[in-house]
Amino acid sequence: MEDNNLVSFDQGWFVIQTYAGYERKVKEDLLERAELYNMADKILRVEIPTETIRTEVNGKMKEVEENLFPGYVLVEMNMTDEAWFIVRNTPNVTGFVGSHGNRSKPTPLFEQEIQDILVGMGKVVREIDFDVFVGKRVRIVDGAFSGFEAPITEINGDKLTLTVDMFGRATPVELDMHQIEDIQA
Repeated sequence: MEDNNLVSFDQGWFVIQTYAGYERKVKEDLLERAELYNMADKILRVEIPTETIRTEVNGKMKEVEENLFPGYVLVEMNMTDEAWFIVRNTPNVTGFVGSHGNRSKPTPLFEQEIQDILVGMGKVVREIDFDVFVGKRVRIVDGAFSGFEAPITEINGDKLTLTVDMFGRATPVELDMHQIEDIQA
């Protein structure tokens, strides 16, 4: 019997450590290498967590991009041996965070961690490519109710209310759009 609620450690967002100041170069090189080695389907996105800071330079206010985590780059990828090798051997990459050495595979960030980082950066977390309307049944993919299917009962901007059946009782649950997926027929 297969349990579809198990978390896959083969796909997700991973943190790679770089030499401080080389984050942009690592991002460029990694994307270039993904194309060169036909790994674009395995190395999906590369992000450098930044924030815009207003600072005074020579008496003038200026907006400056500042790294939130100097020396670290986020990579969304399918963790195969080949993809691991490409990322790990990219110039100026010193390793994966969460790897225990000896060629062991790292563990991905938790969904909520990456959501918080990407939303804070103003990045699109996940595109919703299906119609969302009151009455539609969807599957919850993140949070305490992950794996449950429930109908949408209310839509308020990017927030949804679903009615989850728990212990024979209808329980309203408020979620963000990125926490649901379409139920494939």
